[in-house]
Amino acid sequence: MAFVELSRPADAVALVTLNRPERMNAMAFDVMLPLRRLLEELSGDNTVRVVVLTGAGHGFCSGADLEDAGVLPGIDGLTVPTIALRAMELLDDIIRALRRMHQPVIAAVNGPAIGGGFCLSLAADIRVAAQSAYFRAAGINNGLTAAELGLSYLLPRAVGSSRAAEIMLTGRDVDATEAERIGIVSATVPDEMLLGTCYEMAGRMVGFSHVGVELTKRMIRTGIDASSLETHMDNEGTSQLFVRMTTRNFEEAVRARREKRSPVFND
Repeated sequence: MAFVELSRPADAVALVTLNRPERMNAMAFDVMLPLRRLLEELSGDNTVRVVVLTGAGHGFCSGADLEDAGVLPGIDGLTVPTIALRAMELLDDIIRALRRMHQPVIAAVNGPAIGGGFCLSLAADIRVAAQSAYFRAAGINNGLTAAELGLSYLLPRAVGSSRAAEIMLTGRDVDATEAERIGIVSATVPDEMLLGTCYEMAGRMVGFSHVGVELTKRMIRTGIDASSLETHMDNEGTSQLFVRMTTRNFEEAVRARREKRSPVFND
């Protein structure tokens, strides 16, 4: 059985499913290694315009597998501290891979997103929650730090520093309704509508310019890290000018509106 499955539910849309439902799709190495490879492959697949990430069964991802972490390759002869570093590097790579993908990533959070699973959802560009979903920064509950896999970076940028601190320091569950209200997710929908809602979002993006969508994702990411508004506005202006001057997309949009049809962007 493949622990990570790939399907193509719609034109130019890839669905990546963590497929270890009996363990709530926990982040065992047997799951994370193929996930990292698949994300890297999809990023270079120019037929894929949007990626949807979800979990099989009734959970998105329950974080670290506390019973069977699987086997980490390439550790022969290493001591425990170095093995731990390699393990964290692998998990960190998953977060980085999601953020640097050329395509927008939609996390379809179909149930619990706990610990590392919470981080995994936050690394996506857009999050949509099923009504059964909830989020927990579980490290603090396990006698560890809640700051892992970028959580202390990503969560404050999604909900603000004070609210992020309260969520991380109390280790409490944030249900789907609250998650939408405070900005962790963009929408909460009935469980049976989750993937359909994500595919509808993806379909809208597929209809836009390839370069326009890719650059917009990039600008959102660099905007989060920008040192000043002025610096980032320069970057935005350059990207907008680049698309305007090197494609005929704007002219096609004007023509399509005049002809009362959907535009076809060929970049």
